[in-house]
Amino acid sequence: MDLSQEEWAEQMANDSNAFILDVRTPDEVEEGYIPGAKNIDIYLGQGFLDGLEELDKSKNYYVYCRSGNRSGQACAIMNSVGFENTYNLEGGFMNWEGEITE
Repeated sequence: MDLSQEEWAEQMANDSNAFILDVRTPDEVEEGYIPGAKNIDIYLGQGFLDGLEELDKSKNYYVYCRSGNRSGQACAIMNSVGFENTYNLEGGFMNWEGEITE
């Protein structure tokens, strides 16, 4: 499900079962990330799927990339392998106005 920046941030802040997933490349992550995010690079292909297998499918996943395209794909992949609650950050990290860890 796609959520606007405001919806994503507000819903995540009120979600005690939230898990933030950053699907960007390590180089992109070095430029900053949303606090508490775990990074699994979607470009790893099978490595991305392997990383997903280690995650708890009962959590609610707040997924982002740079612009919202890769994270949308990631949500679709996650849904296809049994993750029920995935939320894509529309506009991605480049439009994020919340807190950032550098």
